[in-house]
Amino acid sequence: MDLEAIPGVGAKTAERLAELDDPERALREGDVAAIARAPGISEGRAARIARGAIRRDHDDPGGFLGTDRASELYREALSLLQARTVTDYAARRLETIYPSATESRIEEVRAFATAAMDRDPDPAVRDALAGVEPLDAPGDVRIRDRCLATGDAETYARAQEAIPEVSVELVDDARKLSELARGYATVIALDEDFTGVEVDGDVRVEPSALENPAEVVPERVLTFFARNRDSLRAAATVAQQADIEVDCDLDALADALDQLDDDGQVRGDEELDRLTTAVDDLDAAVSTAESVANDRLREAIEERDVTIEGADLLTLVERGAGVDSLLGRELADEYADAVAAARDHLVDALQLRDTERIARQTFPDEPTFPVERDESVVSRLREELTAARDRRATRRKRELAGELSDARPAAEELVDAALDLDVELAIARFARDFDCTMPTLSADPGFEIEGGRSPLLDVPFEAVEPVDYGVDGVTLLSGVNSGGKTSTLDLVALMVLLAHMGLPVPAAEARVERLAELHYHAKTQGTLDAGAFESTLREFGGLVTGVGDEDDETAASARKLVLVDELESITEPGASAKIMAGILEALDERGATAVFVSHLAREIRAAADFDVQVDGIQAVGLEDGELRVNRSPVKGELARSTPELIVEKLAEDGDEQSKAFYRRLLAKFE
Repeated sequence: MDLEAIPGVGAKTAERLAELDDPERALREGDVAAIARAPGISEGRAARIARGAIRRDHDDPGGFLGTDRASELYREALSLLQARTVTDYAARRLETIYPSATESRIEEVRAFATAAMDRDPDPAVRDALAGVEPLDAPGDVRIRDRCLATGDAETYARAQEAIPEVSVELVDDARKLSELARGYATVIALDEDFTGVEVDGDVRVEPSALENPAEVVPERVLTFFARNRDSLRAAATVAQQADIEVDCDLDALADALDQLDDDGQVRGDEELDRLTTAVDDLDAAVSTAESVANDRLREAIEERDVTIEGADLLTLVERGAGVDSLLGRELADEYADAVAAARDHLVDALQLRDTERIARQTFPDEPTFPVERDESVVSRLREELTAARDRRATRRKRELAGELSDARPAAEELVDAALDLDVELAIARFARDFDCTMPTLSADPGFEIEGGRSPLLDVPFEAVEPVDYGVDGVTLLSGVNSGGKTSTLDLVALMVLLAHMGLPVPAAEARVERLAELHYHAKTQGTLDAGAFESTLREFGGLVTGVGDEDDETAASARKLVLVDELESITEPGASAKIMAGILEALDERGATAVFVSHLAREIRAAADFDVQVDGIQAVGLEDGELRVNRSPVKGELARSTPELIVEKLAEDGDEQSKAFYRRLLAKFE
């Protein structure tokens, strides 16, 4: 796949996408999570790239949303779906679902949405989804206790690229290798030439190390799983509760995750814990042992009466001897006991094993007071314990990384499955919340809606009155103010948008013509000036001349639905009626489907040179000053206006003289 052929993908972005394990699959499936794993690509950017890739894959030219109002309604419909997601990922993934004129794309989403509608949006699953996030590939792992060594420049370059987490050093001979071994806990020589070379320290000759990075840097694997531990656990819970089939041993994954701490260090290993504690507590344990020896020796001195003959004292003074000599002569056994107690305390406190011999050399055999540690011995003990700890940690890291490295693809699949489930559950919740059904898309012109209810209205969905409405051809929709004409247009547009997105619609039943474009012109606020008026006419001119030509073989694939709300407001009523009549004539000649909402239906019908279909949202009457309306348009009937209803009511009340006056006014409406 030529990545740069995807709309919106340049050379730099293509390079980043190429770093993915399988960029073609991710782009083909619109896998936002996988695309977002490419360096420097956010989820929002990933969603746009995925949308472009989908369009390219389906040869979809785009352009279905022909006007700002159509785009606005699409965003509102998308928001209804996104509001029912749990994860940010699912909200982004839904952005890859867009209204399309391409049959293959519509059918692809319809199949996905149909399966999603069978999902049970279990609250427990949704709670678990709250902890699922796209996996993060840590790029900040840096290992300072080991290095790679080679004498070959080409190998040096390959090593830096393959394992950037550790330092790579150029060495010429065993002497330089030995120098590295003094500075690093472990040196891994990449050249076979070093085989058999004996140097002090942990030096390993592993020519194939670059082929097994997890052996050299197990932290790469462990940090990945540690950073993503919470998300993996939440995804495992989702998989279990939602009964998702994943190629992942969830029990084994849980056991492995339990062996990691937040920093990617191995935990739960008794020997490693012992060595770690010994290193951490060494100074404190030595100080305590020192105190044990001095306390014992002090007590022994205080309890003993030491008598020194004058000649002995003179001899000691002549020799320059001090208290140490006195201790050695008079309290040798007590000193030995005190030091033994100190040594035992140090060994027991740190639970020393292999290093016990070194630890017992911490306090000297020669009597002294106060008893003091031998810092050189303590330093050597620290080095031995630290080396043993690091060797144990590295071994355990390698063992655990070996278990987890092969599990990474399955772990990624597990999280992706949970995130994709959130997308499905959002569609399922949308369908249930708004009593949706899957619409029929057909080549037959027009649309037919039964029991349609708009979730976009500013009232609870349960309170929305169902609407039945169908149009085949060019139609004028009339009705009283606040009777629901605009909301009916919104409902039609919403049905068309959702159907061409491949999603269910909020209706008992719906049939929608397969269209190439949706043009929805919202109500203009106020009369336009000359320039704006001309611009509006040019827009409609381009629209009507581009709609379905009978002689064009591609007419069926270029059909447009035109929805217009009160175009008469663009200029004076008389001129508006003539202009609208002319537009409707052009649309009718081209076999288009259009619904024009207007208060000038009577005038437009009179100005048109064809029999314009007029439907009406009929007012049932006035009740306590409130207008009562039948929200479903009545075919072929011009709606009565609010003023007419008021005059009619007045014609039925009052004295005969008043009634006569109002009946005369009422006759003007006929």
